[in-house]
Amino acid sequence: MGGEDGDGDRNWDFHLRTLSNSTRDSNLANNPASDPSLLHSVKRLHELCKEENSEDLIARVYPQINKLFQRSVSLLSQSTNSYGLLLLAILQFFLDFGEVVLHDADPSLRTFLRSCLSREFADPVVAEATLDFLNVNKKKILTSFPTLLPQFFPLLLKLIAWNGEKLEKSFMKIFPGLMMSPGSFLPLFPSLVDLPILVVALQKVERSSGSLIGSSIASIQKSTAPEMLLALMDEAYTGSTIADGGADSESEDSSAIDAADPFFLEFLKDENDGLPERHWTSPAMVATLQATINTPQSDRLKQMLKMTPRLLDVYFAISLRDVNDSLICALIPLLMSRNDTMFPDKIFSYEVRKRLLEFMLAAFQRSPNFIALLKKPIMDRLGEAYDSPAKTELALQLCWAIGEHGGGGGSHKDAARELFESLELLLYENLSTSRLGLRESALRSGGESSRKSSQSRLLCFVVTAIAKLASYHRELLPRARVSLGKVARSRISDVRVWRRARDYLGLMNEPAICLSVLGPSRPSDGNMQKPGTVNWSEGGTKMIAHIPFYILGEQEGPPFHDFSFSDIFPRR
Repeated sequence: MGGEDGDGDRNWDFHLRTLSNSTRDSNLANNPASDPSLLHSVKRLHELCKEENSEDLIARVYPQINKLFQRSVSLLSQSTNSYGLLLLAILQFFLDFGEVVLHDADPSLRTFLRSCLSREFADPVVAEATLDFLNVNKKKILTSFPTLLPQFFPLLLKLIAWNGEKLEKSFMKIFPGLMMSPGSFLPLFPSLVDLPILVVALQKVERSSGSLIGSSIASIQKSTAPEMLLALMDEAYTGSTIADGGADSESEDSSAIDAADPFFLEFLKDENDGLPERHWTSPAMVATLQATINTPQSDRLKQMLKMTPRLLDVYFAISLRDVNDSLICALIPLLMSRNDTMFPDKIFSYEVRKRLLEFMLAAFQRSPNFIALLKKPIMDRLGEAYDSPAKTELALQLCWAIGEHGGGGGSHKDAARELFESLELLLYENLSTSRLGLRESALRSGGESSRKSSQSRLLCFVVTAIAKLASYHRELLPRARVSLGKVARSRISDVRVWRRARDYLGLMNEPAICLSVLGPSRPSDGNMQKPGTVNWSEGGTKMIAHIPFYILGEQEGPPFHDFSFSDIFPRR
């Protein structure tokens, strides 16, 4: 440190007196944030401590700064001034010099988030400064206080939901930190999907109660985490569904939203208390979604409808890279339950569902045994295939995954058999209605025609899954031949369905190439060959057709001349 008469000493002494005098001035003592010189003095003292690198100076400064922090926090609820920037400057001092003065910054950080940011997250200046602070200290926070961001992720989601795309870049840098704790990984997913609804809820609070800045809208509730976690795991392994919560909240006016409704309390909380319970059938939720459909979208809502898919991209990418199999396995039933339950915007719903299904298939690709572990919820979703277009698409993808990954692998024969039986049931239930034909439905509404087309598409996937599953588990081949034979003989109006069944029956009669075409993409048996390859060296012991006739699309019966690959592959 410089000499006693140096500019540095006079400088820090002046700023230290400024902090000390603020406790004696009655106006400043009751409202420290009203004097901008205090913020300047805190920042300048912090800079001097770093420049001088003197433990004595840090020890002299710390008591005054700590007193200012405690006094500011105690006055937050009584003041209309913003304390965010002042407290952030003090927190930076605590983080940088806490080890020198033996100050644990964890309680101070939590106090700031719980008492200050919960009141000032809607202030764009404080919001930006908070994200900058978290990014500058990201490494220290994640290593020294690893549970901090996961605990307060709902508050940080409120911050980004209200401030929108202008802070997206800064928020994306800290976003992975919200997922670092096993306790936040699962609850974070539904909170991300529901970000547009969070915007609507915040806007409703602003319209009914005034500015969001300076008033805490969080409500401390009894945690429902144990019940919801048990419900999720129960669905994963027994197939029972996660309840929506029912219409357990009442509102005297269905067009108005009561701020005390569980719907509101859940969305507007500041801290993570486990898996959120979304009351999708409550009067508040129904009224909110209906009002949203009937009114123009705000700029904030439009921004969040665009941002949410991008946040999900990061969430799913990190999940596949860093998250353990147990958590991902527990996440998949949650994805299934939310596939048909989200904010009613056509483009948003498409973008989100696309990402949900892509992640689910990627998870099955990485861990095919998930299909066997989650057989109950998978079979339940197959049973809901025609409840809505979204559930039909989910069933399509599940059928593909069942066939592609052999029902979970060779060691899961019981699960594969149960899945096979569910596919059989779905096939037989729909054969009779498919015989009604597209020609008949063409006389009806266009919606009916579209439904029939969707049904035929699903049946094609079911037929393929049955053939692939039986090729992997050969004990199922006799039942598969019976099922596919019924489809091939049915001659239902959509030629794609019965022709595909006929083609697969033909493949099953070609043992040398059946497994290569219909087998799993990643055989667990080292002796199995990969799909798309044919072991022609077995021609001496097994009958091999160079190219089976039934692959030739529209060409019926045996070819009348020799053919080459040009007959099969389309010309450019």
